[in-house]
Amino acid sequence: MKMYDLIVVGGGPGGYVAADYAGKLGLSVALIENQYLGGTCLNSGCIPSKTLLRHSEFLDLLEKAKKWGIEVENVHLSFEKMMKRKTTVIENLRKGVESLLKSAKVDLYNGLATVLPDYRVNIESNGIQSEVYGKKIIIATGSKPYIPPIKGVEHIQAHTSDTIFDLTNIPKSIVIIGGGIIGVEFACIFSSLNVEVTIIEMGERLIAGEDEDASRLMTKELKKKGITIHTSAKVVEAGEIDSEKAITVELKNLERVTVLAEEVLFASGRNPNVSCVNKLGLKMNGPFIAVNKQMETSFPNVYAVGDVIGGWQLAHVASSEGIVAASNASGIFKEVDYKVVPRCIYTFPEIASVGLSEKEAKERGYSYRSETLQLRANGKTLAMDESSGFIKLIADDRYGEILGAVMVGPHVTEMISEVSTAIFLEGTMGELASLIHPHPTVTEGIWETARAWLEKKKSLVIH
Repeated sequence: MKMYDLIVVGGGPGGYVAADYAGKLGLSVALIENQYLGGTCLNSGCIPSKTLLRHSEFLDLLEKAKKWGIEVENVHLSFEKMMKRKTTVIENLRKGVESLLKSAKVDLYNGLATVLPDYRVNIESNGIQSEVYGKKIIIATGSKPYIPPIKGVEHIQAHTSDTIFDLTNIPKSIVIIGGGIIGVEFACIFSSLNVEVTIIEMGERLIAGEDEDASRLMTKELKKKGITIHTSAKVVEAGEIDSEKAITVELKNLERVTVLAEEVLFASGRNPNVSCVNKLGLKMNGPFIAVNKQMETSFPNVYAVGDVIGGWQLAHVASSEGIVAASNASGIFKEVDYKVVPRCIYTFPEIASVGLSEKEAKERGYSYRSETLQLRANGKTLAMDESSGFIKLIADDRYGEILGAVMVGPHVTEMISEVSTAIFLEGTMGELASLIHPHPTVTEGIWETARAWLEKKKSLVIH
């Protein structure tokens, strides 16, 4: 049995980053992955969805260009080529992860892992059992899509985010159950492909975890694309009518309607993969593994990161947690700072946020003020013909320390890191307003918003 300083179970953005970091710190490291390196993000999440969103964005641009005097006739759409490119992108990035781990001298094992209390890890691969031993272990096994217990759902062939990329043809219509990040992104993809899209969301609004103004604007933009949206709606039954999938929905007024579609996509959340640690008797936080700020579980020398611990189920958060876990496993004290987690939604327009929302600032007792700039006043967005959106900054009213931001508009997912950096460095509105931004850009809207906040405070003095 081979022995390692560290065994990482799971090769997603939490696991492979942890393994790479620990390997470069000089530890002997093994990484065990049951499927593909890169995890959900690379193989059936972030990367394939962003690839298809790029395709959809271009189709939208072709349509918009007609207003500018640019008309392209006989546009042919090959879904087969689109999906082939998606697969190529995934495979190239997968090879990149493998190369990264090789350079860090990480040993790779393919198989299903079971962690035992004596720090042995059993690996089952194609019916063959093997074992490795680790002085320390990081659990990074991710999560799987959740399908709620709906009457009749077992009788229809519904998709999740794990299987939707296996489509070989563009459907005529699709029902998306869940109006969170995954749901609205796929709504944009399919709508741009001229698919009839219906979103069913149980909550009162779409992307309920984000700013209300952003949610309201996104709902408006999706409806402009012809997407039907039902909020405060509960799916009560699933079945088939005349070869189409039939989803029965109970609306807010208790009226029941049946939506017919060629395909159904469940975007209704994810459950953690924790079966590999069942024998450890770990302390849990609901369905998730409980950890402290050093990513330590209740079992000595066993750490956990990513979707299995709950919180922000985002690839970049998992990677940050992976670095923290690997550092502590190496004897280097480190903690995660969740104060500056950027959240990005790759819709049309994009949404990005970081720090506290206005609601959170109020709940935490801050004396705060927010300032919002509408992007229709921004020269670059007008030139691009993408002026739907806004930039909102939230700051402590006394000192101007930046508490949070939310942005809706083109390229805002690339812009949010500026505010993340400012929050991390305890920056103020005065400092943001003193930073020269290039013109014309969308990002100069951050500067303009900071200046407007200061003007209303009657203080343009830069501290």
